[in-house]
Amino acid sequence: MIKINRILLCTAALLACGSAFAQWPSRPVRLVVPFPAGGPSDLLARPLALGMSENLGQPVIVENKGGAGGVIGVDSVAKSAPDGYTIAFNNCSSLAISPYSLSSIPYKVDKDFALITAVARVPEVLVVNPQLPVNTFAELIAYAKANPGKINFGSAGSGSITHLAGELLNVEAGVQLVHVPYKGAAPAVSDLLGGQVQMAILDVPVVLPHIRSGKFKALAVTSDRRSGALPEVPTTVELGYPKVTSDNWYGLVVPAATPGDVVKRIHAAAMAALRAPALIEQYDKVSAVPMPDTPQEYAAFIASEQAKWSKIVAKIGFKE
Repeated sequence: MIKINRILLCTAALLACGSAFAQWPSRPVRLVVPFPAGGPSDLLARPLALGMSENLGQPVIVENKGGAGGVIGVDSVAKSAPDGYTIAFNNCSSLAISPYSLSSIPYKVDKDFALITAVARVPEVLVVNPQLPVNTFAELIAYAKANPGKINFGSAGSGSITHLAGELLNVEAGVQLVHVPYKGAAPAVSDLLGGQVQMAILDVPVVLPHIRSGKFKALAVTSDRRSGALPEVPTTVELGYPKVTSDNWYGLVVPAATPGDVVKRIHAAAMAALRAPALIEQYDKVSAVPMPDTPQEYAAFIASEQAKWSKIVAKIGFKE
């Protein structure tokens, strides 16, 4: 009789749990952006959160949690309750670069997350403070060679794509740019405006207003294609540096044990948001390209990016 009662209790608990997830979401959902407010990830995450809110019938609230090139915020999601109420807006660095550029990270990409979808690809652009006496990419390289160690470049954090892009340029161009890490792109932009650093390679969205206002000079897009928002700026490929490419990208992940039905709901909401004309138009204005795909396609994409960046990390000899 005791055994039967236990079975009945377990069955009831499972049914209650299933019922709870069938009603998901019944309260607001958090979207953790692993960088400070005002950065490129923040600019892309907020329109996505709004679109997902409309589909889910509950608010999707952006929470900024910066540090370690995105690792801290993404790790907080890996360790959160696997109930679908906490989603990470992951960046390229946290899933494809940090596992190779950092001596240790607090999660395993292939074990601790359920993948939802890629969100967007964003080209990066090399910008300088106007006080630096250069007007072209060629002039920058010449000046850097004549003044080794005298140009500081800011990044969104050690081991981030914005850091590795600068180190890659050091190797390919034979220069000695000095890395200055920040806790996200927004504070790096702030110090570039103030002249504390002279250069940065950052996502187009976060520096575009300053390029258009003349506060930054855009010298090259680190991509194999020009940016729609900056059609006049040549690419590093055009300028003779085909290996200096660093398109950034973002995606969505949740804790690995999140129930499959909840993962499907999150995926469906993300697909609806990413395919909405209003979001596509918003992303296009800052040169971001939506990348809605399946979890399986996202897994294959991450694997290809890990293969690319692990080789680059090994080539430049970076490890922190």
